[in-house]
Amino acid sequence: MTKCVGVDIGKAKCRAALMNQDGDIEKEFFFENNTNGIQYLTSLLTSDDKVVMESTANLWLNLYETLESKHVKVVFANPMQTKVIAYSKIKTDKIDAKILAHLLRSDLVAESYVPPKQMREIRALIRHRLSLTKMRTMIKNKIHALIDKYGYHCEFSDMFGASGLKWLKTLELGKLDLLIFENHLVLIEAINLQIEITDKAILECVCEDGDVRLLLSLSGVDVRTALLLKSEFGPIGRFETYKWLVSWVGLVPRVYQSGNILRYGGITHEGFGYFVVGYG
Repeated sequence: MTKCVGVDIGKAKCRAALMNQDGDIEKEFFFENNTNGIQYLTSLLTSDDKVVMESTANLWLNLYETLESKHVKVVFANPMQTKVIAYSKIKTDKIDAKILAHLLRSDLVAESYVPPKQMREIRALIRHRLSLTKMRTMIKNKIHALIDKYGYHCEFSDMFGASGLKWLKTLELGKLDLLIFENHLVLIEAINLQIEITDKAILECVCEDGDVRLLLSLSGVDVRTALLLKSEFGPIGRFETYKWLVSWVGLVPRVYQSGNILRYGGITHEGFGYFVVGYG
């Protein structure tokens, strides 16, 4: 008989609740979030069973891929929409696992899209590139703050280009500030190198993807943006209308309505934030 399994993911331990089609819990237990614990859970399941888990950073990935390899149906719940868990008066792992199983049995899970493994790897590469640019921007801001402190003004259009970096290395600062300044410059150069290496890997991925080459034909879409769109959107058909897509990106305005009064605020920033903050 098909079982509905709710799994509440934790960094060290997970809680599983195995429910039959009548809604009765057959087994409920903790298991380690490692190879041994995951193998124990999968030993209790068959390919006819269904498992539901929430999106929790990358803590779900090993379990998901193991179940996927065993051909067990996995439903990935959107935690923001699975409000019955977030609003539970008693918040425990045990209750969460049970509720997830009940939602799955009743077909009430707000499911999140999970791309195929190859696309997940490409997505991770793109997000890694994004994190590198964010780190670099943070360090650049610190350098700007030090320069402002000493009243220097850069005459180059790009202070962190070849000529700008050469100029930065000639500046005179206090002993301790100079130490901090030089550390920042070393980090900038190191991150620039890692971004170059990452960009080469991204180009290799683009050459193998026909959809990305098609996206490149659009005005204003470069290589990295095209791969970002492909890896994050997935099949465009999963969005019923363009409004769903815009909402998922997080670019829709907030709406305040009471009676005949209707006001719009700033964009929600909810949904997928990478498109809001920009690629860099």
